[in-house]
Amino acid sequence: MEHKSVLLHETIDLLDVKPDGIYVDGTLGRGGHAKLLISKLTTGHLYAFDKDEQALRESEVNLSGCADRVTLIHNDFRSAGEELRKRGIESVDGFMMDLGVSSPQFDDPQRGFSYRFDARLDMRMNREQKLDAYEVVNTYPAAELTRILREYGEERYASLIANAIVKNRAVKPIETTFELTDVIRQALPEKELRKKGHPAKKTFQAIRIEVNDELGALKQGLVQALEMLNEGGRCAVITFHSLEDRIVKNTFKEYSSAPFVEPKLPLTASQMEQASFHLVTKKPVIAGDEELETNNRSHSAKLRVIERTRGKNHG
Repeated sequence: MEHKSVLLHETIDLLDVKPDGIYVDGTLGRGGHAKLLISKLTTGHLYAFDKDEQALRESEVNLSGCADRVTLIHNDFRSAGEELRKRGIESVDGFMMDLGVSSPQFDDPQRGFSYRFDARLDMRMNREQKLDAYEVVNTYPAAELTRILREYGEERYASLIANAIVKNRAVKPIETTFELTDVIRQALPEKELRKKGHPAKKTFQAIRIEVNDELGALKQGLVQALEMLNEGGRCAVITFHSLEDRIVKNTFKEYSSAPFVEPKLPLTASQMEQASFHLVTKKPVIAGDEELETNNRSHSAKLRVIERTRGKNHG
């Protein structure tokens, strides 16, 4: 299946790309957003991160015509600040992130991300890391599995599923995606199995987030991105579920709010410290009808954008 970049034009338009600017793509994937952004650069440069080496290899081919304007970096975007400083970059004009798993990762049966294919439990975005879905499923205690399913999957039957996993793996390890799906089906009440949607969806999401520490990476990466922005620079983030969107929304709200001032203090408006950022998107941008018809992944996508209005000058 061809990978279609979600909210492609909306993201690049709202980044308000400067032809001579320095930009960061924290989640390169197959390079769809990156390619459009690079097309708007003249003397500018894009630094693109991905922890999936296969994605970097494929993007290198996709972006071969503009290799002079892009640097590919095999690392998590949570390490963006450190990696950019190594390359002499202290501040940037824009930062974008397209979170979650890309379609090629989901559609590759060998990666073990999807309950649609039978494969060894894996779910690692960075295949060099040790922790994988097999280890989470077969070694985590019931209480920890319950917490993960509840927090990361918002699964109301978390404890039932966790206990079923522990019970089944005591007989033999749960090795494949289909084996895990069977355990989940056994654990859920009949009324839940009759509902629309796949019964394993929330559990698979939760385990994937745990394996890749997606929420921890987002919290760290987002703060680094905002701290590195030049005045007038923007950060655009596409999320695909409520947990990610809540983190982005709350972080953006915090950065775009003026510090609290005791109302009784005798300060004029000009003496009060102003917020250093403002929200470019008051409400998240969602896909239009045309994109919803042609790109299934766009249904849950939300784009939020923030701009630094004061503070860091172009460096």
